[in-house]
Amino acid sequence: MLGIDDPMIWLAYVACLVATALCVAYGLVRRNRAGDELTQEDRAWAVVDRQVEDEL
Repeated sequence: MLGIDDPMIWLAYVACLVATALCVAYGLVRRNRAGDELTQEDRAWAVVDRQVEDEL
């Protein structure tokens, strides 16, 4: 079939497609679960990062 006679090669192709489908489905399910709240630690990091960039 399609020039590929070894069933293990077909299994590898199918496994790649299944893994890709699972990764896409997982990403779609989990994409909006994380909170977008800024903490004081995030703000402090942004200030330090801005200072470092200004010094460069």
